[in-house]
Amino acid sequence: MTETESARGRIDTSRPHPARVYDWFLGGKDNYPVDEELGRKITSMQADAPRHARANRRFMERATRVVLRETGIRQFLDIGSGIPTEPNLHQIAQSVAPDARVVYVDNDPIVLAHAEALLHGTPEGVTRYVQADAREPERILEGAASVLDFDRPVALSLIALLHFVADEDGAHDLVDTLVDALAPGSCLVLSAMTADFDPENVHKGIAAYTASGVTLVARSHTEMGRFFKGLDLMEPGIVSLTHWHPSAGEDAEEGGPVSLYGAVGVKR
Repeated sequence: MTETESARGRIDTSRPHPARVYDWFLGGKDNYPVDEELGRKITSMQADAPRHARANRRFMERATRVVLRETGIRQFLDIGSGIPTEPNLHQIAQSVAPDARVVYVDNDPIVLAHAEALLHGTPEGVTRYVQADAREPERILEGAASVLDFDRPVALSLIALLHFVADEDGAHDLVDTLVDALAPGSCLVLSAMTADFDPENVHKGIAAYTASGVTLVARSHTEMGRFFKGLDLMEPGIVSLTHWHPSAGEDAEEGGPVSLYGAVGVKR
């Protein structure tokens, strides 16, 4: 039995999983009835939840391009990569810099089952997948070191990850450990849920996730800022995802603010 076949055998379809619910919001096919059920429940309370998922995906795309253009970074560590959804981060990075090196990290068996889709990059570049939990930053760094040179700048991507990790479960410790390992000139690319814009509906969504056994945390602007201590924020700072370097086409579709903050910080 291959590792991929073994991963498929370990997938728990009796409970919803955030990566699969996110996949359903994006219109993907790698989810199960239990994930669709929760997705529909969330959407019944917050009709624009799929729009939020799309905005998050587009933030990743824009942030990757901005980091490439403004910092010259050619190494990326994407933790909590989720189910492959095109364009993936390595496709964006290597379309600009064919020699870009990308390491994806996730611990969900369904992501491992589809990891092959993440490993087809340019001949000049490198893409790898590391099976690890985000709460094990030392293990992540060890696994990524075979591909990434941590003596040179790296873009650390934590997209829609930290709202599944409470402060008491080590959210700040894991970010601090990872950022401390990065060379000066590295970037932290981060998006996370907030209740600052639509508290009533966000808290209803949190309750639905909690009832399904999934931890979900909404953080204020100030709480979000603590993840960037010691880093220099790129303009426009910490803002709703639709306000971070939006393109004209996305403005028309995405409309107003979504309940996720996004920002990019540069290590001095």
